[in-house]
Amino acid sequence: MIKVGIVGGTGYTGVELLRLLSAHPDAQLTAITSRKEDGLPVADMFPSLRGHVDLAFSAPDKIDLAQCDVVFFATPHGVAMAQAPALLAAGVKVIDLAADFRLKDQATFEKWYKIPHTAPELLEQAVYGLPELNREAIKSAKLIANPGCYPTTMQLGFYPLLKAGLVDASSLIADAKSGVSGAGRKAEIGTLFSESSDNFKAYGVAGHRHTPETSAQLQRYTDDKVGLVFTPHLVPMIRGMHATLYARLTTDISNEALQALFEQQYQDEPFVDVMPFGSHPETRSTRGSNMLRLALHRPDGSDMVVILVVQDNLVKGAAGQAVQCMNLMFGLPESTGLKHIALLP
Repeated sequence: MIKVGIVGGTGYTGVELLRLLSAHPDAQLTAITSRKEDGLPVADMFPSLRGHVDLAFSAPDKIDLAQCDVVFFATPHGVAMAQAPALLAAGVKVIDLAADFRLKDQATFEKWYKIPHTAPELLEQAVYGLPELNREAIKSAKLIANPGCYPTTMQLGFYPLLKAGLVDASSLIADAKSGVSGAGRKAEIGTLFSESSDNFKAYGVAGHRHTPETSAQLQRYTDDKVGLVFTPHLVPMIRGMHATLYARLTTDISNEALQALFEQQYQDEPFVDVMPFGSHPETRSTRGSNMLRLALHRPDGSDMVVILVVQDNLVKGAAGQAVQCMNLMFGLPESTGLKHIALLP
């Protein structure tokens, strides 16, 4: 059994990790930290876990995380970089769901996240945890930088086109929407029910921290300079993410060939569903599951390809993807503990 520790088990990604790992046949929940909730049984905070998780939260200074085989950080940015060096030195594998290790360039990280990076020596060692595009590196990794939710949709949507050299890499556009849970489990005016319900708005239009992350990863797949315009939006739902991606073709290609390109790229991927050409994937078709669904469109037969991508921002966009990485790191079948079918309605 893999002994698992979770740092920051009280947020939305933390409880999603608890939900997935408590039912994982090869994982043993060993430690869950929370300074504020020290001593509180996990099931008292999250009744959905009654009968499944019998641990209590522990203050970080009261528990030895070095007893774990892997530690997940479901914490604000800056926490993992402070604790990862000691854990790695003790032989513990680390999976960070925040952004501490997603960007290889220290200056870029500090520009976008407004905090100093205290473990820059680990930036090159960290492996970006998007299994569909980085599987072999993940298998041998000690430190995983779990991708952001928006970047997951953008990368899996644009990747086949960039890899094949079919589109203008300098003019990629992503118009994406996320449920309110993407903002985390905290009290903020913008995510209060009266503010977000019956409302729709864009944010981060002038610049969003997921843009440099996505651009840097997409740049790996093309020799042309990547130019990405990314606009996120907040929609009045709890879970779910929908990205509408636009790319301009530079080569004459049929719709059938475009569809075949995506189907062949993802034919062996357990968590990417390429729907029939012209389909309209819905966020509810992925709710509670680790599945990402996408569909291609070609408006009026033009040179513009539109890719619709949906996922659950807390599962494939966060905790589920982290567990997917854990499975690979420990030599397990990739889909272990992640075969949940989406909730409908």
